[in-house]
Amino acid sequence: MQERDDTQRFTDMPRRRDMLRAAGAAGLAAAAGGAWAQGASTWPSKPVTLIVPFPAGGGTDAFARPLAAQFSKSTGKTLVIDNRGGAGGTVGASIAAKAHPDGYTLFMGGAHHVIAPSVYPRLDYDIEKDFVPLALLASVPQVVVVNPRNVKANTIQELLAMVKGSPGKFNYASAGSGSSHHLAGELFKIQTGTFITHIPYRGAGPALQDLIGGNVDMMFDGLGSSAGHIKGGRIKALMVAGSKRNPAFPDVPCAAEVGLPDYNVSTWYGLWTPKGTPPDVQARIVEEIRKLGASDEIKAIWAGNGAEFGTLSPQDFGKMIGSEVKRWAQVVKASGAKIE
Repeated sequence: MQERDDTQRFTDMPRRRDMLRAAGAAGLAAAAGGAWAQGASTWPSKPVTLIVPFPAGGGTDAFARPLAAQFSKSTGKTLVIDNRGGAGGTVGASIAAKAHPDGYTLFMGGAHHVIAPSVYPRLDYDIEKDFVPLALLASVPQVVVVNPRNVKANTIQELLAMVKGSPGKFNYASAGSGSSHHLAGELFKIQTGTFITHIPYRGAGPALQDLIGGNVDMMFDGLGSSAGHIKGGRIKALMVAGSKRNPAFPDVPCAAEVGLPDYNVSTWYGLWTPKGTPPDVQARIVEEIRKLGASDEIKAIWAGNGAEFGTLSPQDFGKMIGSEVKRWAQVVKASGAKIE
């Protein structure tokens, strides 16, 4: 009898181990699912890092810092701005792509990052595959600005006469090779038949400082980063891109008015999270960003910078990114733009 009981016990042991393992696995899965759900419902429960891939003082900062201040007021948690400049914004993008996908590291990129794949042949990330698009944060037209001491022009027509009369004499600054500033300048050169020397910087902030200081002559900048300097008289705006004037600068003519109807270039800024971030956490972030965009404070700051807050869904923002990658690839090819 004892022998039969022992035999039965040993026979049942594998089955018991399997049952315990299954129960343990189910418990872990339930715990993990609970943690994900809790993570979404309590996000943010700690400070969130926002990687800005340019130095402080540029166009991205002009929107990131007010957003961070409003985020803190709304959530009670800090949105930490981590400026990681270099290589036309691709250094910061590379860092962000490799961040832990838990919703506590976000990436604020923009038009520069849909141009980069055509200019930088060996990127170690893919803006369409390694990130999840969350929101279009701001869109502003490009503006042609000059240092008034270097360039004695009050209109685009006067600028073109000066540039065509002295090919190669004038230069323009950009936030880096492959940035929207760079390609906006190259597109301007193509459409006006001019030659202006490109001077790349490590971000719009340093480029603007050298423009204000007179070390460079002009810049094709996003209106967001130039707005304060234009209003302060440190630089002069000659034209905004597109087919209509900007409400923040009603006296500055648009490209269509001055004979450049196809010069339609905007700088836009968006929010991404690393691929693998749980969908419910993504949804929570999108919800919070929409709430921030609806605040009176953000509306006033955006309007002062000549910008609009994006209303695209994450899905439509993703489609826009794909379309922009293809569009700028054609401009890069036509212009012959390259890393300098």
